[in-house]
Amino acid sequence: MSNDTVMLPTSSGLKQPYHLVDPSIWPLVGALSGGLTLFGVIQAAHFGTYIYLWIGLLCVLLTMFMWWRDVLVESRTPGLHSAIVRLGLRYGMMLFIVSEVMFFVGFFWAYFHFALEPEHVLGTATPTWPPQGIKTFNPFSLPFLNTMLLLLSGTTVTWAHHSLIEGDRKGLVRGLACTVVLGLLFTTCQAIEYSDAPFKFNGGGIYPSIFFLATGFHGFHVIVGTIFLFVCLMRARAGQFTPERHFGFEAAAWYWHFVDVVWLFLFVAVYLWGQGPSAG
Repeated sequence: MSNDTVMLPTSSGLKQPYHLVDPSIWPLVGALSGGLTLFGVIQAAHFGTYIYLWIGLLCVLLTMFMWWRDVLVESRTPGLHSAIVRLGLRYGMMLFIVSEVMFFVGFFWAYFHFALEPEHVLGTATPTWPPQGIKTFNPFSLPFLNTMLLLLSGTTVTWAHHSLIEGDRKGLVRGLACTVVLGLLFTTCQAIEYSDAPFKFNGGGIYPSIFFLATGFHGFHVIVGTIFLFVCLMRARAGQFTPERHFGFEAAAWYWHFVDVVWLFLFVAVYLWGQGPSAG
């Protein structure tokens, strides 16, 4: 064979089971939106400027809508989501939840660092946690109600999942509708709690900062999860889930259970164990 001969690639004739997604701008836009949201949190905390935070959140919501729209179209295209692609989606969702766990580990790490050794930051002769002058929430008022709402929502989303497996479309729709309503009630109660807070986000030292960041980001995750489940509710009403193919709903249920567990840790650590002698 001559050295000048060019070997052209040839197809093996085997159909590979993977699906390469079309190029998309939404991962980049999502990353920039998340960065802008974080910048907005810093601006709100230190300078009381909320414009960047609201713009960042709106951009995140826009990215979610457009990206999920593309994913739904892709999932309904025959032949794209093969068995091995669906397995990869499950692994991806698992890794995403692990990354979210580590995100909240950072908040808990900061909270326990200051709560267990407050002298490192308070610098007073008799350091206490919560710091003197901070009136904490009564854990058995709205926080306890929110805990019950989220625990109940965990049972309703499980009801929906079992109904789907058994082919009970009516039970699936009812369970998802109840879960969405409970998520909205949780967000409403947390908004009421924030409006009645005896301390403000941009004042009062380290305790308000950690409290609002930890519970606020959890509240943001509840909103995201509620939207996620609402989309699943609309898809369930349209008959797009079957007992064999329903990963979109499964991912939403995993995410919602993760939100439930994080709140239980927040309730025990921040509200219950961290309440001060002047709890309201």
